[in-house]
Amino acid sequence: MRTPLALTALGCSLFSISSTAYAETEPAKQALIENQRTYTIPRKAVQNRFFLKEERFEFSPILGFVPNDPMVNRITGGILVAYHFDESLAAEGAFIYSPDLGEADVKGLTRTLVQIAEEGSNDNEFQQPLDKMELGATFAVRWSPVYGKISLIGEGVVNFDVYGVAGLGMLSTNLYYAQYDSSLGVSLGIGQRQIRIPVNLGLGINFFLSQRTALKIDARSYLYQGPVPQYDPNNPINENRLYNTLVASFGASVFFPKMKPRMNY
Repeated sequence: MRTPLALTALGCSLFSISSTAYAETEPAKQALIENQRTYTIPRKAVQNRFFLKEERFEFSPILGFVPNDPMVNRITGGILVAYHFDESLAAEGAFIYSPDLGEADVKGLTRTLVQIAEEGSNDNEFQQPLDKMELGATFAVRWSPVYGKISLIGEGVVNFDVYGVAGLGMLSTNLYYAQYDSSLGVSLGIGQRQIRIPVNLGLGINFFLSQRTALKIDARSYLYQGPVPQYDPNNPINENRLYNTLVASFGASVFFPKMKPRMNY
């Protein structure tokens, strides 16, 4: 009689232990399932994003220069204004101005070419075309597909984003012909104002200092068709070519209203 009772008691004990173990492990299993469900949602690479640009204006005063013109120096200043529809897409308007300083803008290469032409054949009427950018205005779409964080000094972390721009605009240039002058060395004569409709393509990066300000590095090309350079006024060439005016600039951005951080996605 003792054996059945002992077996019954042992079975009840085992059942009680297994029930307790199941009750203890069930919340852990449930938590694991919920965690797995959470991770099925795509997450961004940078979780604690320092800035949210959506529905904000960005005002960016900039200073720059034209690095790909070997004949004249062009220093530029301007402003970029953008409205961010979301974190990736924005509409942008840009205005850039470059003062025309006459002969003071001429580089040494231009002076050398004019001097060499003067020392050559007396029948040579060589003239060096100089196309000075003066005003630029564009309307473009800005796309920011890349953002992240970078450690610059010590433990400090700076958020950044990389963007591209594409659009159309207006470019005003002054066309000069540099020739030799016995007293000045180079004479530019009277400039011819030309209006171009360029395609505007560019890249830039913002380094966010706070939720209202950022440092900006920007480079953009103004691409347009125009007549080939005319080096001999007695033998004009009726052909066109593609021109690229590249403007590299550095500036600061102010966001209005103030951006907010995103701590979780």
